[in-house]
Order: sequence, then structure tokens, then C-alpha cells
Amino acid sequence: MKAGIALTLVIVGAAAVVGSAAEETYPSRSSGRSSYGKSGEPGQTPQDQSSSANAPAQDGTAYTPRRTDENARIGTVFEKDDHGAHFCTASVVQSPGRNMLITAAHCAFDADAGKPVDDLVFAPDYRNGNEPTGLWKVNKVVVDDRWATSQDEDLDVAFLTVDPKDGKNIQDVLGGNSLGIDRGFNNEVKITGYPTSRDTPISCQNRTTKFSDTQLRIQCTDFEGGTSGSPWFADYDPKSHTGTVIGVLGGHEGGGDENDVSYAAYFDNNIAKLYQRAQDEDGN
Repeated sequence: MKAGIALTLVIVGAAAVVGSAAEETYPSRSSGRSSYGKSGEPGQTPQDQSSSANAPAQDGTAYTPRRTDENARIGTVFEKDDHGAHFCTASVVQSPGRNMLITAAHCAFDADAGKPVDDLVFAPDYRNGNEPTGLWKVNKVVVDDRWATSQDEDLDVAFLTVDPKDGKNIQDVLGGNSLGIDRGFNNEVKITGYPTSRDTPISCQNRTTKFSDTQLRIQCTDFEGGTSGSPWFADYDPKSHTGTVIGVLGGHEGGGDENDVSYAAYFDNNIAKLYQRAQDEDGN
């Protein structure tokens, strides 16, 4: 496991009624974390590998991206602080509370313990130990209850809310990307994530394909442990420096058991409801 809405549906801050018990919000509780899919191993020490050129290579080939406003919204996920290994990737998405991240559910919810991972922190734009805006503490994890009880790979998505820093919310500082629902299976996307084996991100651009009615697939090299939760990013607008997240690395086999092939759960109405639920539960 490689541990707003542009399209046919647009979700804004107003509440959509989510009547089923299929989505639940869990306040963070103490728990350990077991590695799954393309999440990194807890004890792995980051050791940066030689960087690729700072310009996109051919489609499907990973490279080291430049620091940009777009890339600054993507970062590493740690437990408690940044002294251990970063084990997953997350990114900022737009929300009324201006405090929301998206990642894979398996990065934030401990299936063995049956509860969220406690004390998660997010380091956006992390490179070689440098954290331009510091660490942001996660205060709430929202996953679909069907993921929590059975690890349904089609629901391997989590929304996290983070505490303010210095009186500002994370979206005020970094901006946020929109969420794309029902965007189809063939999209040109850019994926950026943080392998646990290195201290700089990698990016890859390629076109998604249909793996199943509920899963996207992509060929991108070197997306190994630590890249779970990496956003699949489409429709970048150079004027606003924002785009649309149409998937996160995860889903089938926790993102895949090969470094060069990755998966993402298709963002359908279930994910739209989960996103709305996260906003409603945030109360902003």
C-alpha cells in the first residue's frame, strides 16, 4: 500500500442530508498504526535518494518537482511529531472551515485497533527536514463506517481537519484544491507523493485508466511505501494556482503491490457524502 467539486456535481458548504449511518466521524484516540498498502513502515528512517531532474520527464516517469504554490499544499503525514518516519501523504482541499486535508483512509484509521490513528501531524511542502509552515496537528478523522468495519477498498478515503496555527487556518496560508466527483476514468493527472525512503517528493504525470467500475489505475514509476494518500490532480488553473483532486492513492491493494502501478478509489456519490459529512461535523 502506498501508505471543489469540478464536474457533474459541486458541493458547497451548505449541508446535504446524509441520513445513513454509513459515514461516521471518529474523534482521534490513542492507537498504534499497522502498515498497509503503500503506507511506509513505522520504523523506517528517511534517506533521500538522488533526485531526478526538476522538470517533468516522459509520461509515467517520476521526477522531483519544483517548489510551487500547487505543490506546497501536499505534504507528509507523521505520528506525534517529525522525529520518526513520515508514512503517508496528504493534501489541502477546500472546505468552509478552511482546515481540511484529504488522504487515504488506511493512513488515518487503524483497522486492527478499530479506531483512528492518534496524534497525526501534517508537514506541507516538506523537504529535507525543512517545513516552511511548520507542523499542523490533526484534530479529527472522518472515514466511511464501511471502511472502518470491513476496509472496503472502494472507500479508502479520509478527510482530516487540522488545528489553526498562529490564528490562521491552513487554507488561509496555502490555499486549497477542489474535489472532483464522477469525473470519469480517463483523465490526465499529476500525482505528487512522499516515499518514506526519501525526504523530497516525487511527481508523475500520466493518464488514468479504468481498473473496475469503482477503481482508477495509473502507471507511474517509484510510487512506493509512503505515497499512500497522494492526490491525483487534474485541471490545474495557472491563474488561481488551484486544481481538482479526483482521487487519492489507495483503494485496490491499498494502492497496489507494485511501485510502478497505482490505484485510487473512484470518487462517486459515497465520497461526495463523506466530504459533506466532514464539513457538517466540522461545524464551520
